[in-house]
Amino acid sequence: MRLPSLLRRTPFRLTLLFLALFVAAASAILAYVYFASASQAQARATADVEAELGVLTAIHRTRGLDALNIALVERTVRGGPYLYLLTDPAGKTITGNVSTLPFEAGENLTPGQGQWDTFRITDTDPEGRVQRRQAIGVLMPLSGGSHLFVGEDIGDIEDYLSRLTQALWAAMAMVILLGLAGGLFISRRVEAAMGGLNRVVAAVQDGDLKARVAIRHSGDELDELGLGLNGMLDRLEASMASIRHVGDAIAHDLRSPLTRMRAKLEVALIDAESGRIDGVDALTLALEEADQLLKTFNTVLAIARLQAGGAPDPKVFDAADLAADMAELYEPAAEDKSLDFGSEIERGLLVEGNRAFLAQALANLIDNAIKYTPAGGAVKLRARRRSSGEVEYSVTDTGPGVPDADRERVVQRFVRLDNSRTEPGSGLGLSLVTAVAEAHGGRVQLDEGPGVFEGFGPGLRVALVLPAATGQG
Repeated sequence: MRLPSLLRRTPFRLTLLFLALFVAAASAILAYVYFASASQAQARATADVEAELGVLTAIHRTRGLDALNIALVERTVRGGPYLYLLTDPAGKTITGNVSTLPFEAGENLTPGQGQWDTFRITDTDPEGRVQRRQAIGVLMPLSGGSHLFVGEDIGDIEDYLSRLTQALWAAMAMVILLGLAGGLFISRRVEAAMGGLNRVVAAVQDGDLKARVAIRHSGDELDELGLGLNGMLDRLEASMASIRHVGDAIAHDLRSPLTRMRAKLEVALIDAESGRIDGVDALTLALEEADQLLKTFNTVLAIARLQAGGAPDPKVFDAADLAADMAELYEPAAEDKSLDFGSEIERGLLVEGNRAFLAQALANLIDNAIKYTPAGGAVKLRARRRSSGEVEYSVTDTGPGVPDADRERVVQRFVRLDNSRTEPGSGLGLSLVTAVAEAHGGRVQLDEGPGVFEGFGPGLRVALVLPAATGQG
């Protein structure tokens, strides 16, 4: 028979385990308390009996049997916890408050060597009920053949231990009941919380990416799990929205070049058939358009791969060497456009990452700076170590720059500002740089350039910030 869901929850099982451990520990403690108390009570009673026996034997030794008899009579009349019995050499009772010896006497007892034993005595309580109470006593042979028995009733201690045991068992039963009730309560709370998580998971499986876990703000593990799940769903929703946006953007951005390509091919076909133009020229233009489309697709795929799996095959290398190579590569292109190209490169900048992707990101930054800076302007490449220990590539130009309101948007895919519509491109350059930076644990920062001067500016400064390799900085 399958147990109810509430009883199969881990918190309830843990509660049962805790209760079992508690019962075992409490039982061990109870046993220890009982036996330790009983042992201590018996030791105290033994000491009391020994003390009383010492007084009585001293009376017998110094004053004789009659004085001992008188002392026993006085003690019996006065009452107390002690039991007394004095017998003659023939075993007949002389005096005492018990009629017979409560245990069997051993043979060959000698004076000074008593026989100890525990036994039960019969008594009646105030309500007239017969009781068997525990006692302890010693039989001591006296000179002349007489025997003296001294005992003590320890039934009160036994009753106390019995009441203590009953109280402890009652307390344990109460704790077990409260523990079971607490386990059921906690299991119900956990089941309710996990039910919310399961409902969110089921909703997401059904396609509702906006479902979120309700956070109770208690700061416990369930809240941490809920926050983690909500964060994961936020990223999943953003990724799905990004995928939809990329699909829409690709369809929108490629519509014009594809339409233009088809128109050019159609015109080229008509002109070639009529003999008015050479078909090779038209095909060359079409191939250029096709190359631009392939470049756009390859860039989108590269961004997707970086965002999905990070930078592949990371290795430690000197970022300064990469900056020097890129400066040497792009300096002729800047000179062809009449731009003043300069570089400031600090040596010994070790980073860990994929050199090819970082080279592509740095090439995009330099290419954008050269593309959007008017002739006569300047482009500056820097590679340095920040005070935080991070490695920074920065490209600064004297072009038109990017307004503050657009700097967060311009790094998104296929975003092109109005002042860049006249230049060729797909709007993926800064998006690729951002993807490369994030894949390497870094970031991209856009700031204003050197400002407006002699018709140039305000310019733009783009920084690609990367963490230094382990053990550096």
